[in-house]
Amino acid sequence: MENVAIFESPGKGRGLKATKEFWAGDVIFAEPSVAAVVFDSLADRICHSCFRRQEKLQKCGQCKFAHYCDRTCQRAGWAEHKLECSAIKTHGKAPNENIRLGARILWRLDKDGSMMSDTQMVTLEELEDHIADMPEDDLKDFKVDIHNFLDYWPRSSKQHTIDDTFHIFGVINCNGFTVSDQRGLQAVGVGLFPNLCMVNHNCWPNCTVILNHGNQSAVNTMFHSQRRIELRSLGKIEGGDELTVSYVDFLNLTEERQKLLKTQYFFDCTCEHCKDHVKDDLKLGGLEVDGVKPTEEQVKEATDYCFEMMEKMEKARLNGNYHEVVKISKDCLEKTEPVLADTHIYQLRMWSTLSEVQAYLQLFDDAADNSRKMVEGYMKLYHPNNAALGMAAMRSGVTHWQAGEIEVGHGMVCRAYAILMVTHGSMHPITKDLEAMRMQTEMELRMFRQNEYVYHSMREAALKNKPMTMMQEPRNMEEGVKNLFHRRK
Repeated sequence: MENVAIFESPGKGRGLKATKEFWAGDVIFAEPSVAAVVFDSLADRICHSCFRRQEKLQKCGQCKFAHYCDRTCQRAGWAEHKLECSAIKTHGKAPNENIRLGARILWRLDKDGSMMSDTQMVTLEELEDHIADMPEDDLKDFKVDIHNFLDYWPRSSKQHTIDDTFHIFGVINCNGFTVSDQRGLQAVGVGLFPNLCMVNHNCWPNCTVILNHGNQSAVNTMFHSQRRIELRSLGKIEGGDELTVSYVDFLNLTEERQKLLKTQYFFDCTCEHCKDHVKDDLKLGGLEVDGVKPTEEQVKEATDYCFEMMEKMEKARLNGNYHEVVKISKDCLEKTEPVLADTHIYQLRMWSTLSEVQAYLQLFDDAADNSRKMVEGYMKLYHPNNAALGMAAMRSGVTHWQAGEIEVGHGMVCRAYAILMVTHGSMHPITKDLEAMRMQTEMELRMFRQNEYVYHSMREAALKNKPMTMMQEPRNMEEGVKNLFHRRK
């Protein structure tokens, strides 16, 4: 942690600043979790040791709750699971994710003390819990968790005071970090990383955080590397600059971001983008054609209609009625595209969901067109090295490739690769996948430019021999990794 130092950030309290110069893609620091758990809803689909999604998982023979890829992962996770396993057996069932995480943290504190490693800059006791700031309804739910925890906590383990227990659960509530799957595409759990908790928010940050699952493939667990977060620079950072990350998605309007930050993290953001409402005009703007814009009334009417249709579209998606999703979206966009700007956030969300559903239904031409519009809008709103932009470009690149539009597809894949080299680094699984995809599309593009007819003939023959399989079922955007910190529901 020699790259950073704790300091008093004006108007924010304590924060972290750089002690040297960094460039885009540099890892400023890496930190293993104090503890981490899989979400309740994914407990039988995600390995409890390496957090990878697997088709077939082996169940713990004792507690019947924890699941693992194989005996290698089970051995690797035993140190964290040993006391939990006994507690679940005694209790009769596994408690919710917050209680499981709280218990794992307290067992870790009992074993290793407040400073659990040489690189830890702050103790858990020093972290904010914001219990005094909680609304009454949230506090009631919070107390239910404490009550259930006390029932779960083994009598044989060290007994902690109510104040200490309240504090740990308060820290989890406002500092629990969203843990993603091995490719960073879906939130699958929650963990606690003390040093990361010291990094303050900015809506236009100079850093990003990714989870690196390390190497968990070796048969001998002694060669496994730790699951860890990496704080990576998004651009040039001077020595002495404060390090910041964004706790919420910048695609939200300033008012929405402010509300989220106040209710979830208990502070008012005073960054330049919030003070000046930067890009809010683009996010709810009208389409300008030859210098002529629609009236405010026309924009408002189209915005309200788009919002109404988004709710209907989401309901159809949840019911698995994907053809209805396509119909609703097309009818909506037919009316809104001539009025709303290509950066309008409701229209962007519509394009995003529609393109994903169309790709799932193998309507690749339409999916490619809508995904391209989505990426072009994102490029005007997001930071050039935003991970969400990189992921969107990757999805669009794949969709264009599936549609046979190799030139646009290769361009999108290259754009995504450049962004993810900064946000994720060359060793992350998703970046490795993109590198292989980039090489594949580059080879096909050369073939296409040499002889377009031969390229398409060979492509059609290949698809006849091995038809494209159905893509993964479309997910709710909220199921992806959108917010930095996890919140109890």
